[in-house]
Amino acid sequence: MAAEHDHIDKTLDKLVASTRSPRGRYSASESWKVLEKRISPPARKFRFYRLAGAVAASVLLCLGGWFGYDHLRPVSMQTASAGAGISVVTLPDRTKVTLNRYSSLTYPDRFKGEKREVRLQGEAYFEVEKDARHPFIVKAEPVDVQVLGTHFNVEAYPGDADVKTTLLEGSVAVSVPETGSRIVLSPGESAVYNRESRTLQEIEPKENDITVDWRDGHFRFDYLPLQEIVRELSNAFQVKIRITDEAIKNFRIRAHFTEGESLDQMLDLLQSAGNFSYTKTNDTILIRSKLN
Repeated sequence: MAAEHDHIDKTLDKLVASTRSPRGRYSASESWKVLEKRISPPARKFRFYRLAGAVAASVLLCLGGWFGYDHLRPVSMQTASAGAGISVVTLPDRTKVTLNRYSSLTYPDRFKGEKREVRLQGEAYFEVEKDARHPFIVKAEPVDVQVLGTHFNVEAYPGDADVKTTLLEGSVAVSVPETGSRIVLSPGESAVYNRESRTLQEIEPKENDITVDWRDGHFRFDYLPLQEIVRELSNAFQVKIRITDEAIKNFRIRAHFTEGESLDQMLDLLQSAGNFSYTKTNDTILIRSKLN
């Protein structure tokens, strides 16, 4: 390489002599150093890139480990219960659930997998956050209600003969895994499962029958049979109420009660409209016809 430098230097000397150019800027040895720097980056740059690569690899490894742990770790289940008042619960997916009095909802602290699944005991109104890839399922034994995103009401008190699902907006599928029965509802329709006969049927209630005023603490009875009114009051106040006379069970009454009215106030008004009387015996309220 030195011989080549000498040869280049002699050539440059001849060039300088003929062109009178500034000799020092065109030294072959100096030019070679510049060329080497441009071709080969400093070693410290290599060290920086190696360090940056190691850090990036460590970060990716940590993230991968965390996501793997988060995926494998079991979800924690929790239960929200409504006491004597209405309770509102917001689920991890931002679904809003309004629980009626003395109702409970069990749900995970985070949804994982293909389905969002919760368990209901009592009555609740659901405003489901839409997610087409992860169907929302309410398990209200023995009924399953599956939706993608909609507003609906489910009554599933353990002591009731019927489990009722009423759709207000969207679309839901109500199924009974035990029997294989399935009904798809449209807005304004209800599906009623009877525990005794183990049958699931679709009904189209009157417009007034699908109101959910209970969310505001109200009771609206629009010409409902007395036995249906008694069922709702019994669930709402967690009191046993029994009608002793078959003749008045289907007597229809229209009444509207606002939040804060007591059970005694309601029964006092209802007995004047329904031609019945009531008495309290231990922990049970007995309703009988005034004709007896």
